[in-house]
Amino acid sequence: MNSPDVVTLGETMVLFSTADQISLEYAHHVEKQFAGAESNVAIALSRLGVQSGWMSKLGDDPFGRYLHKSIRGEGVDTSEVTFTDEAPTSIFFKEKVSAQNVNVYYYRKNSAASLLRPSDVSEAYVTSARFLHVTGITPALSESCKETVFHAIRLARSNGVKVVFDPNIRFKLWKNHEEAREVLLKIASLSDYLLPGVDEAAFLTGESDYEKAANALLTRDDQTVIMKLGAEGAYYSAKNESGKVSGYPVKQVVDPIGAGDGFAAGVISSLVEGCSIPEAVERGNAVGSFVVQMNGDVEGLPTRKQLEQLMNSEKRSTDVER
Repeated sequence: MNSPDVVTLGETMVLFSTADQISLEYAHHVEKQFAGAESNVAIALSRLGVQSGWMSKLGDDPFGRYLHKSIRGEGVDTSEVTFTDEAPTSIFFKEKVSAQNVNVYYYRKNSAASLLRPSDVSEAYVTSARFLHVTGITPALSESCKETVFHAIRLARSNGVKVVFDPNIRFKLWKNHEEAREVLLKIASLSDYLLPGVDEAAFLTGESDYEKAANALLTRDDQTVIMKLGAEGAYYSAKNESGKVSGYPVKQVVDPIGAGDGFAAGVISSLVEGCSIPEAVERGNAVGSFVVQMNGDVEGLPTRKQLEQLMNSEKRSTDVER
């Protein structure tokens, strides 16, 4: 495989989920899948025809081998994934009481991925890419993970690689809200493209108005904020342009988890192809709407053909409101 256009860094876990409308307390059978924000994005990019790579550390155990084979099988470059016998691959459980009531239980403390350190990141691998994708999950896993993320960002910035940052806030992973806000704002200041949800932006900036929150996150003239607004679509803001791109209609939400990762992949794939920001946001909206209509984090990620069929079939009254 040639050097990936997009590389990402983070933990992926084995997922065990219950059937619909039954809690883990009473479930006797679960389905085995896998999920992780960064690998979700890498897989989504691969399905959209973009060469992607995923960096991580897995336990030298059956779950680690399962994850490695599964992600590599999706066309993602896993040459920078390492294995360790010092810690296990993490797992988590998801119970779907209903489409609107999904509970997640993580078992990831002291996992293999939490042992990631800066020396695990290949400078040549990061600097040969065009984009580095990071989330706010990885720096919350451990002090060494936080150092690793900042190291990867420094490598990217010093070599002209654009940094895409999705805060993906998981409060349970942080010591407190103050630590989360401080670290995430620092990453945001070093990033070229910021992809927060509207609630995440409000938490980081203290601004409840999404336009004001977006402006508060812009600390450099060369940055772009693309804010997810749920069913409404997304709002983007850069130095010389801003606007709102309406969302795609969703007939039924089956599983809301993973929509943000699909959105990120839609945006990044467009940026790789040189599309405009409004075009990138529209594709992000389309992928996100596709994902929530299927169960599983990666099962609902569309191929390029499926995405084009969706975008060609939907005729919306207003594409972009400026």
